[in-house]
Amino acid sequence: QVQLVASGGGLVQAGDSLRLSCTASGRAFSTYAMGWFRTAPGKEREFVSAISRNGESTAYGDSVKGRFTISRDNAQNTMYLQMNSLKPEDTAVYTCAIRYTDPFDSGSFYYTSATNYNYWGQGTQVTVSS
Repeated sequence: QVQLVASGGGLVQAGDSLRLSCTASGRAFSTYAMGWFRTAPGKEREFVSAISRNGESTAYGDSVKGRFTISRDNAQNTMYLQMNSLKPEDTAVYTCAIRYTDPFDSGSFYYTSATNYNYWGQGTQVTVSS
């Protein structure tokens, strides 16, 4: 069974940076497409970023484009989210998720809808003060 552990959240000031990590155990990490979502108080879950199984394709939500960078290290079974120029509106619980993929496809697909994901980890809190 897959286990996802997200870490790296914290309390920072506007303009600061944070790097979130999501480490997976269990089934082969390189078979997953992965994504980050966030949920702010009183708001619906929001797509943040996604990365394909091979790491070559990425996508970002409009609110984080140009500030956040997603990456993955399949050898370390870990996905990262580098968050720069943080804003108070980035305050949320950030959750990572995986989608099982067809091993015979190109590995270049990413998924931006939460309904595409098969398994979710626990979240990590990011709080950005103004």
